[in-house]
Amino acid sequence: MAEHDDLLRYQAPRRLKLYFGGAALLFLLVLGVGIASRVAAAHRLAEDAAANTIPVVSVISPAAAQGQTLVLPGTVKALYEAPIYAQVSGYLQSWSTDIGTPVHAGQVLATIATPNLDQQLAQAQANLAAAEANARFAAVSAHRWDALRAQNTVSQQDTDQKDADYQAAQGAADAARAAVAGLQAQEAFKRIVAPFDGIVTARNTDIGALIAAGAPGQTPLFVVDDEARLRIYVSVPQSYAAQVRGCHGASFTVPDYPGRSFPATLVATAGAIDPSSGTLLVQFQADNAAGTLQPGDYAQVSIGLPADAHVLSVPASALMFRDAGMAVAVVGADGRVVIKPVTLGRDFGNTVEIASGIGEGDRIINNPPDALAPGDQVTVAGQ
Repeated sequence: MAEHDDLLRYQAPRRLKLYFGGAALLFLLVLGVGIASRVAAAHRLAEDAAANTIPVVSVISPAAAQGQTLVLPGTVKALYEAPIYAQVSGYLQSWSTDIGTPVHAGQVLATIATPNLDQQLAQAQANLAAAEANARFAAVSAHRWDALRAQNTVSQQDTDQKDADYQAAQGAADAARAAVAGLQAQEAFKRIVAPFDGIVTARNTDIGALIAAGAPGQTPLFVVDDEARLRIYVSVPQSYAAQVRGCHGASFTVPDYPGRSFPATLVATAGAIDPSSGTLLVQFQADNAAGTLQPGDYAQVSIGLPADAHVLSVPASALMFRDAGMAVAVVGADGRVVIKPVTLGRDFGNTVEIASGIGEGDRIINNPPDALAPGDQVTVAGQ
């Protein structure tokens, strides 16, 4: 019976079992690989999604501010300019120098006829002669009375009176002598002389003209300029007042010589801002020994301003317009954003100077997104 049952039971070939086993194993392997690839893809998708939420930014470093050239109008004047007025009244007797004439210190420009002053001097000299004669007589009398007093011939009172008369006469002679000296000093002003080496730039009188010394609104008889050196005055806006004190130098041009530039040196500033114009008066000097330039010229002055060591420069695209004012976004060491308010300096269009708010080592985000906020995580391009 048992043998009959064994005959009826089907037994698969061993090779077929191996085939089915290998197929099952292959199926499990493919299923495992598919599940693993799906898990890996999901993980990569999650990483990409997380990475896409962190913005990638480009950063720049602030640059040192550059110096600039400031071009302003200026006025050219002589180093010394002397309007010469008359010190005595009279009539112009003669003049010897006209406009454009080079003169030397002490050279006579004109002479004035002063008949009234001459008469006053003659009278003063006569008064002096009389006073000196009276003084001599008083001296003789005083000496004589002193000798008589020694012999007890006259009283002490009379002797003292004679001595006092002598002292008074001597004082009157001294006063007359001083009056003569004063009139002689005025007589010296009859000759109008040049105060220094220069050029006569104005002559406002002629022979026979009435000269009234000290008259209100009096016009100078001559004007003499020392043109060997020139002063150039420039009104500098207040915003550049601090920088102009350390300027590297200046040059200027005048319409008389198109295309030609002349060097100038800073010598002084007014030291105070003019409240009416908000400018600082600055004085330059230029050599004019050759006489090329002329006082009164209009000049265009180019001033080389040094860069401020505390000022940095960034592209204008790095600025952020915030309710509290201008700011820049800086990437911190931890990769997070820090918003720094800044104070702007000069605007050059593509670049802007930052007067305060950032440092040289800051990594500033260029073209920052509008939605960028403090503390946001960012990725620096190229890292």
